[in-house]
Amino acid sequence: MRALARRLRRWLAVETTAKVRRSSHVSTRARAHTHAHALAHVSQPTDREQRGRRLLNVVIAALGLVLALPVMLVIAALIKLTSRGPVLFAQQRVGLDRRALSRSGGNSRRRMDLGGAQFTMYKFRTMYVDTDTSGTQVWAASDDGRITPVGRVLRKFRLDELPQVLNVLRGEMNIVGPRPEQPAIFVYLREQIEGYQRRQRVRPGITGWAQVNQGYDTSVDDVRRKVRYDLEYIHGQSTLEDLRIMLRTVPVMLFRRGAH
Repeated sequence: MRALARRLRRWLAVETTAKVRRSSHVSTRARAHTHAHALAHVSQPTDREQRGRRLLNVVIAALGLVLALPVMLVIAALIKLTSRGPVLFAQQRVGLDRRALSRSGGNSRRRMDLGGAQFTMYKFRTMYVDTDTSGTQVWAASDDGRITPVGRVLRKFRLDELPQVLNVLRGEMNIVGPRPEQPAIFVYLREQIEGYQRRQRVRPGITGWAQVNQGYDTSVDDVRRKVRYDLEYIHGQSTLEDLRIMLRTVPVMLFRRGAH
């Protein structure tokens, strides 16, 4: 009887341990599923909140344009004097999926298929003219020979992004939001990364939560990590959060910490 009792206790101990392990595994999967579900189902801000944040973006962009205008004129002169070609570089990017702002969810099939409306984004030109900027090369090398000497300095301090205040004033971008991609690269990354298109639920930004937390991406895995940051931002978006990210962008620009 004692031997039988010992066997029974051992069997109960093993069974209990197995149940605890199964329960822990299920609990972990449930937490992961809950987190993913929360990020996938993001409630949109009210119309009043959207108007307030839009007004804030316009005011900051207009003020920034006035304050940065002398610097932008110097940059324009340096670009023009050191390499032939235009001062500004214009490129198509994928922007906001306006179904996210529509109560009815209605939109055209063309826009729905791409994931967002295309718009022309402006930057200071940092490459020599007649170089390949078609979007077939997803990541640029750090020693890319297409980049001009002035362009390297502009990229180092993110000054090439300054003309995008014009995109903010035009309503195509915000100061803070996920970085917009070229259509060809967008389609490629949408196929590689689950949930990538959910970034289009908000206007793209000049800076963002992903940019202040992670440096330049050089692989799909890097982009995948940035997407997680972008979805976290979308899930908790607020005016206060936008201001906090703007402040954190300053050391990124000055000390090269983080940021794409």
